[in-house]
Amino acid sequence: MSTKTTVSPSEFELVSGLEIHVQLNTETKIFSSDSAAFGARPNEHISAVSLALPGALPKLNKEVVEKAVRMGLALNCSINQLNYFDRKNYFYADLPKGYQITQDNKPICQNGFIIVKLADGTEKRIGINRIHLEEDAGKSLHDQNAKYSYVDLNRAGVPLIEIVTEPDISSSEEASALLTEMRKLVRHLDVSDGNMDEGSLRCDANISIRPIGVKTFGTRCEVKNLNSIRNVRRAMDFEFNRQVDVITNGGAIVQSTLNFDAEQGTTSPMRSKEEANDYRYFPDPDLPPIRISDEWLNNIKSAMPQLPAQIAKALVADYGMNGAEATMLAEDVHLLTYFNNALSFVTNKKSLINWLTGSIRALLSEQQIGIGAFNVDAKQLATVINLVDAKKITQQVAIQQLIPAITLAIDVELLAKQLNLFIEENADELGKYVDEVLIKFDVQVQAFKKGKKGVLGLFVGEVMKLAKGKADPQKINEVLLEKLKS
Repeated sequence: MSTKTTVSPSEFELVSGLEIHVQLNTETKIFSSDSAAFGARPNEHISAVSLALPGALPKLNKEVVEKAVRMGLALNCSINQLNYFDRKNYFYADLPKGYQITQDNKPICQNGFIIVKLADGTEKRIGINRIHLEEDAGKSLHDQNAKYSYVDLNRAGVPLIEIVTEPDISSSEEASALLTEMRKLVRHLDVSDGNMDEGSLRCDANISIRPIGVKTFGTRCEVKNLNSIRNVRRAMDFEFNRQVDVITNGGAIVQSTLNFDAEQGTTSPMRSKEEANDYRYFPDPDLPPIRISDEWLNNIKSAMPQLPAQIAKALVADYGMNGAEATMLAEDVHLLTYFNNALSFVTNKKSLINWLTGSIRALLSEQQIGIGAFNVDAKQLATVINLVDAKKITQQVAIQQLIPAITLAIDVELLAKQLNLFIEENADELGKYVDEVLIKFDVQVQAFKKGKKGVLGLFVGEVMKLAKGKADPQKINEVLLEKLKS
């Protein structure tokens, strides 16, 4: 009779690497002139090349190479200036040729790294093994008909880069942080829209476990087609616990490809894991090698935008932003452009920073729009901020009444006058409002005089209501304090 040994999950560590597939945002596909746009009717964006009809030959889209190199440079990779395509042979209904054009032995980028920041402030360096070019497959639809599966080949031939990390990931949090950074990076570099819900960014996770302190790798399982950062975390956590449970109960991990059930939060086997030799890779005879000249590579390098970390560092140095403010602007290229456009019109640069990272950010979030869809252009917002800083209107009135009324090309100051939004400096009327509030809230007045200073904000707010927002909060504060002393 055997005795089961109890093993705690804390005795094991997770070892994981990600294969991140990024659809490039080119207008056409990688080897044909078909549109690569998302959202068309099934089989609308196809041609002889997409359908792999006899005699149809591929022709490489040059923009695909440039975008892959941009990503490689951003991830500190070496660029292989001579690289070529291979055929990866396998059969699926949505792969008309019976093989996928990809890169095997000589990918376009190799040996890079990315540094991600975790929730506790620590940083983790994750190696990038390679970035290779390939074409996407079509899509099988199994829920359209009770008897048959349908195939949509719009996606066949859409350009992809696959970013393969080293097995340096040791927690689901690190995987989440990595994917978050990758999504920001592809958007910042204008390589992809990074929309995971549309499949523009998706990943496979290779997951294994090993006893803490052991250096050899365990048997890995690959969880396929994870389409959200949340699901990556869930799949990784579930699979870690599953493998610990198998080992704890005396079993062995079988190398396999797994599916993740998002509703149940569980993994299940799809098939036994193929090895590289199962795919019978060989160089594609229809495509010549890619030769990236020194001149071409230098042109791509010179056109590279600053990366978010570099931009954030400069913003802190140039404008005295804190880290959170700088990161917010650096990671949103449209917000950064808006900020730069407003700088020459605003009187107080710190006020502009506060507005964009505070009130305007909240307003955009509430409306569920980006700064590009904002109804106020950079110059107009600068005028609003200047009016508030000059104490001509209050910030509350500006946000609640002036900004919603602004349309493009309108004179903001003239609009504020027409809407009668300017602060009215009438000391007698303000004193009357203060008296009215103090009489109404006598209990709170007595509490204030006994030391409960927090009620002062209540008084200011009530006076502001009576003044319909057209009073200086600082002036209200001064009058209140003067009257509360008596």
